[in-house]
Amino acid sequence: MSFPQHRPRRLRTTPAMRRLAAETLIAPQQLILPAFIREGLSEPNPIQSMPGVVQHTPDTLRRAAAEAAGLGLGGIMLFGIPEDRDATGSAGLDPEGVLNRAIRDVRGEVGDALVVMSDVCLDEFTDHGHCGVLDEAGRVDNDATLEVYAEMAVAQAEAGAHMLGPSGMMDGQVAVIRQALDAAGHQDVSVLAYAAKYASAFYGPFREAVDSQLKGDRRTYQMDAANRREALLEVELDLAEGADMVMVKPAMSYLDIVADIAAMSPVPVSAYQISGEYAMIEAAAAHGWIDRRAAITESVLGIRRAGADTVLTYWAAELAGWLKEGK
Repeated sequence: MSFPQHRPRRLRTTPAMRRLAAETLIAPQQLILPAFIREGLSEPNPIQSMPGVVQHTPDTLRRAAAEAAGLGLGGIMLFGIPEDRDATGSAGLDPEGVLNRAIRDVRGEVGDALVVMSDVCLDEFTDHGHCGVLDEAGRVDNDATLEVYAEMAVAQAEAGAHMLGPSGMMDGQVAVIRQALDAAGHQDVSVLAYAAKYASAFYGPFREAVDSQLKGDRRTYQMDAANRREALLEVELDLAEGADMVMVKPAMSYLDIVADIAAMSPVPVSAYQISGEYAMIEAAAAHGWIDRRAAITESVLGIRRAGADTVLTYWAAELAGWLKEGK
């Protein structure tokens, strides 16, 4: 009989051997925790479609940020839900609005021990739920929205954000935000561009998380799921406009996009493991259909293996805890 000379199984014989041969690793500093704060809460409010995730109060958000810093996470991305909304999302510009207060609170809690990130978008703040202001025909007005983003970005920088995440997919948003920050003296505040954000069916639980008022969809400004080359164009434009980092969102169904962008990007690449990805794993695990911890770890490892330098995931703190325990 002829036997194989090459035996890759030799490097899989023991846990120690598999660790030695592992090509991709996860470390706490590569993980970013998305967190929600809702105005007017006295107790954290559980998000039914995202078991284990809550809308925070100021106190619980500070504690979550302190825990994240203690675990060595890379950052925390903040989303605010105001009590009152209007057509232009004015609560997002208010220095005393829920998101800007949260940025100040978290920065005061963790200082520079954790990168404090904030969402530059209007969907949480508008009474129509779109990511920008609407024109007379009810369409999102790209250039009018850019003017609002510029104000919003400066307000968040002044509140203490280290990094801003423009997520609205408006053409030119990175350039306008960069110019506004620099003009206001915030040259050191960086921009994590949601460069390739797709119109996805997997955002459903996030709508509950931010109490979205959206009717219809965002397909006129978020990317079409069918398109691959277009993602590279979007990234190239954001890089030319001054993005310090770029992001792909969602992660799960777009790992080819993550890999494409990682292969060409001169700046770090992030991927957002979104609410629907989280909810599916939690639901399957709750039914006993999959091993929860193994599935969580494998899902994040897959995003890293595709080329993401950092991963936004709602399991960031839990996963970092496992990593520190050596599990």
